[in-house]
Amino acid sequence: MRVFFDSSAFAKRYVREEGTDTVISWCDQATELCLSGIVLPEIVSAFCRLQRENRISSAQYRDLKIMLMADISDAAICDLTPEVLRHSIIALEKNVLRGMDAIHLGSALALTVDVFVSADARQCTAAAQTGLRVVQV
Repeated sequence: MRVFFDSSAFAKRYVREEGTDTVISWCDQATELCLSGIVLPEIVSAFCRLQRENRISSAQYRDLKIMLMADISDAAICDLTPEVLRHSIIALEKNVLRGMDAIHLGSALALTVDVFVSADARQCTAAAQTGLRVVQV
């Protein structure tokens, strides 16, 4: 089963918060993790913010980044292609979304995933309207 995680959901794999157990369960069920190319900079940005706010140490930052890089080494990562952009623009025209959220949705559609996992309610609504099976965490 191809499971797509947007950044808001996949970050829960590394930072324990509400929804972490559900994300880990879907990761375990997936035959292939699917991600947008923007997930890496978005999650590393979150790790950097946590470090700046002294919520994690430098050593914890390094460990989290190593785990993230290992996890994505065999994931299906969708580049920013004309197909992704087309899906993203359609999503923006039909929904109230931020640009990056539309790119996640466009990436999931381009990858033809089985499940779309996100913590963003508006993004989940938009994904459901495209016919994707949605899990909100």
